[in-house]
Amino acid sequence: MDVKSAFPNGELEEVYIEQPEGFLLSEKEDYVCRLKKALYGLKQAPRAWYAHLGGYLHQQGFKKGIVDSNIYVQIDKDNLTIVEVYVDDIIFGSNDDRLSKNFATKMQSKFEMFLLGELTYYLGLQISQQEKGIFICQAKYIKEMLNKFKMEDCKPVLTPMVTGCKLSIDNSSKDVDQRLYRSMIGSLLYVTTSRPDVMQAVGQVARLQAAPKESHVIVVKRILRYLKGTTEYGLWYPKGKISLFKPLQMQIGQGALMIKRVLVEQHSI
Repeated sequence: MDVKSAFPNGELEEVYIEQPEGFLLSEKEDYVCRLKKALYGLKQAPRAWYAHLGGYLHQQGFKKGIVDSNIYVQIDKDNLTIVEVYVDDIIFGSNDDRLSKNFATKMQSKFEMFLLGELTYYLGLQISQQEKGIFICQAKYIKEMLNKFKMEDCKPVLTPMVTGCKLSIDNSSKDVDQRLYRSMIGSLLYVTTSRPDVMQAVGQVARLQAAPKESHVIVVKRILRYLKGTTEYGLWYPKGKISLFKPLQMQIGQGALMIKRVLVEQHSI
């Protein structure tokens, strides 16, 4: 769901502004106005909105997450309802459809908002809810990233990093634009949300942001070339199973490394 004009819903403590031009009170030009509601552009607005929404959810029996303060959880016997808040975008779900509908009804009675239907796209994540599970990928985001760094026509490779590659501070190589390098790393770090197969390679190149060299950019571009050929890869969450990742087969040179199984015992969405 999407909240219409989220920030004005926030309640401020004491914030004053100068009288707007064209609305000056005659003989009271030195007076100021006290805001009753938050305005867009006001630095206190996001905090006021989150405090107002969090207070309402707390009244409804939700508890704020310890690790992620944007997650709210409500547990009622065997029923679970989870709410994720990102500014004015809210996603929610429950193991009982009646609880989901009840939550949507209460939120619409409290705030002016739109129900956008089943979740399919959220912050660059493409979500496909199927009968046997949920598939999450970032194919659209990866393609946009390749276009951004002019790698849309690059030749794909089979692995994100050469076997035995060891990165270090290379003083003999030419310096590169630090802002561009950091932008590439930032984009790649977000890709690891649904691509654990590049996490180790991205982690290595991310350590070199202080003084990036031309040799480091070559390694980063190899990761982009790997993503070029695997844009549709993602995470598969089977329904009712602990094993969250499908078997992966990675070609290394002429041989093949089979990662048979990855078990994630404690993982939450």
